[in-house]
Amino acid sequence: MDLGLAKKHAVVLAASKGLGFAAAKELLEEGACVTICSSNEDNLKVAIDSLSKISKERVAGCVADLTSSEDIDHLFSFAKTAFGVVDILVTNTGGPKPGTYTQLSENDWQDGFDLVFMSAVRAINHVLPQMKEKGWGAIVAITSISVKNPIPNLTISNGMRAGLTGALKSLSDEVAAHNITVNSVCPGYIHTDRVDQLLKNSADQQQISIEEAQNQITEKVPAKRLGKPEELASLITFLASEKARYITGATYWVDGGLQRSLM
Repeated sequence: MDLGLAKKHAVVLAASKGLGFAAAKELLEEGACVTICSSNEDNLKVAIDSLSKISKERVAGCVADLTSSEDIDHLFSFAKTAFGVVDILVTNTGGPKPGTYTQLSENDWQDGFDLVFMSAVRAINHVLPQMKEKGWGAIVAITSISVKNPIPNLTISNGMRAGLTGALKSLSDEVAAHNITVNSVCPGYIHTDRVDQLLKNSADQQQISIEEAQNQITEKVPAKRLGKPEELASLITFLASEKARYITGATYWVDGGLQRSLM
């Protein structure tokens, strides 16, 4: 199936590892030009080296702290210089500080807001005028299953990702007539460094092995396993493509069947 992504320009946030990297790789394999960012220069270099094996000419990377509006400004200036107008935006971040409500400070909440919510808002503000002028665009936000089923001990993430999903739904209504799609994908327990850390935290708290902590999770998942980053990336790539032009304002679960509601 030709997804019509050749020569499209995608910016994928926080893409040196995990879900962001998998999305960037899949988009690159489908012919898109891809700009990625990471706050860690060493991780970014490793990612660029890996992606360059697919295409050196169609990938570029920029160091950017997604809590910084100045860094986000620089990222999109860099992206425009590298490959021109942005056609596809994949918003993504690492997770904010874990903890229960009473364990978290006001500064923790502000940091989480800047990381999860405002990074997406600022990125979208950069690409939206370009997309409207061109009459084509795709925005895909990587959020979490927590937008429907809050995850214990991830209070800030639960709040920020749910709020972002609501804002994106409103945005999808406003820009649909401009041929711009806006969708959210909600990963469940996908095997990434973030999930490995959460498993370690759970194991330490319960004084059990990491394997036992993982088994506690996978026993709840109908597929009986953790997901693979590329399984989320395939959906992101489809939603960003010409084949998904009539899909907007939607939220998709990629969780091995963990979400039990009908909608």
